[in-house]
Amino acid sequence: MKLTQSPAAVVTGGASGLGAATARRLAADGAKVAIFDMSDEAGKAVADEIGGIYAHVDVTSEDSLKAGFEAARAAHGQERILVNCAGIAPVAKTVSRGAAHPFDMFAKVIDVNLVGTFRASAIAALGMSATEPMTEDGERGVIVSTASVAAYDGQIGQAAYAASKGGVAALTLPLARDLSQYGIRVMTIAPGIFETPMMIGLGEKVVNSLGEQVPFPKRLGRPSEYADLVVAIVENPLLNGEVIRLDGAIRMAPR
Repeated sequence: MKLTQSPAAVVTGGASGLGAATARRLAADGAKVAIFDMSDEAGKAVADEIGGIYAHVDVTSEDSLKAGFEAARAAHGQERILVNCAGIAPVAKTVSRGAAHPFDMFAKVIDVNLVGTFRASAIAALGMSATEPMTEDGERGVIVSTASVAAYDGQIGQAAYAASKGGVAALTLPLARDLSQYGIRVMTIAPGIFETPMMIGLGEKVVNSLGEQVPFPKRLGRPSEYADLVVAIVENPLLNGEVIRLDGAIRMAPR
């Protein structure tokens, strides 16, 4: 599918970081973009900037997601692109100072990062499946999810995060196979260390040190580079059922 066809798109976690960069790039290339997030001020600002819409959506709530998709479809029609960027990354060791990892924290990370990705994907896919194809191949839609290099190289304190992102990676192929009969492609990007607000907040010294760990180029990834890959996936019909590492060849050390 080509963005010049002006498809409707939904970006979860679109108020900042990778999601905001993706929303901006999709809109600049011709898509009609709806942003789902829980950061209302930032989300509305990005939506206003790109001429899109914003919906307050909690990906852990089926009702909240359904309401968000209803609002997006009322404004732009059925989405043909879904980009799952919503996620959280708290840190806790399995055992620390005589206590076990908080189980409610572990469950929440899985619910937001993994189950939230599946909820949004399933709801979007149901809508996409009922539409007319947009290409001669019969393509009806594209879903791009966000894993992490932590899915493969989880560090100390990342048990919950790595498990959630490993789940997103593992979800990719079965989703693609499930949805192939409807002409819906499913891909996942596994980013390395990127210049997100969370990373920038660590300070220049830490950011530079992290960048030096990347084989090449020796810097953190730029959100615009994640957005570039999303666009490449959307516009290349043979990309399906795969996880792409976007990390400058980094392999994370234990800490």
